[in-house]
Amino acid sequence: MAEVLEGSELKVIAFDVFGTVVDWHSGIAAEAERLLPGIDGGAFALAWRAGYQPAMKGVMERLAAGEGGFTLLDELHMGILGDVLRDFGVADLDADTKRELNRAWHRLPAWPDAVEGLARLKRRYTICTLSNGNIGLLTEMAKRAGLPWDCVLSAEVFKAYKPDPRTYLGVAAVFDVTPGQVMLAAAHHDDLAAARACGLRTGYIERPLEFGPGRPKDVSPQPDNTLHARDIGALADLLGC
Repeated sequence: MAEVLEGSELKVIAFDVFGTVVDWHSGIAAEAERLLPGIDGGAFALAWRAGYQPAMKGVMERLAAGEGGFTLLDELHMGILGDVLRDFGVADLDADTKRELNRAWHRLPAWPDAVEGLARLKRRYTICTLSNGNIGLLTEMAKRAGLPWDCVLSAEVFKAYKPDPRTYLGVAAVFDVTPGQVMLAAAHHDDLAAARACGLRTGYIERPLEFGPGRPKDVSPQPDNTLHARDIGALADLLGC
């Protein structure tokens, strides 16, 4: 695999964030149990995350049809939260508590390997986010978790959501490099496939417990990825950092 990268002059590593760099499941579960006594936090976290793809699909369809403007992930999460609260029998939650719970996505903990692994990669490469999360969310998250990004890039910057090619190609444009000089690192093969279609290198990060210990994830290698790593520290190893 080192030979694959040898001629690429890799300059930038862009990271998916939710699930790849931070542990959304345990973070949301803990916040739900803190703010909603008696709730099964793990189930609540899974239900909230399960609403993301359908909600995002609806937003993207409206954008494509020229209906409405760009929606921040904070707003999307708030809309999903209302449905999840109803499904869990939580009625009449006051607005302040609901807002505090929605901002749990800003307070997610980093995976144990993330901060050190990113710091190692940063010594050689420009490292940034590439997430559908909004800039304020990603910045506050980084500050709280100590994530040492060189730059916070978001769907908000490009006014397009992953897997729109404008997001992946936008990273190359921001740093004035070719797509082949950018690697997307992510724990999701669909994200990596979309990046690869735009000419980016791809690094898969195993996160078998992304959905919690009760729902282990298949993290088998896929041959189309440039690199496959156990965690971010192992990615740094593979890249000689």
